[in-house]
Amino acid sequence: MSTLALLVLLLLVLVGLLLISTLAYAVHRHPALTQPLLVALAGAAVLVTLVTGITGTG
Repeated sequence: MSTLALLVLLLLVLVGLLLISTLAYAVHRHPALTQPLLVALAGAAVLVTLVTGITGTG
């Protein structure tokens, strides 16, 4: 993989982790929505799927 592709992948991971933590915090503040751990794990699964798709095509 090129350096640019690795940089884009790193940025995608960082933004994904930020979104996952934001989801977990929002659900933690409003417990009626669902359990925070399940939301964070679902977000992590989506992030892993995206990263796998990007690295598989490169």
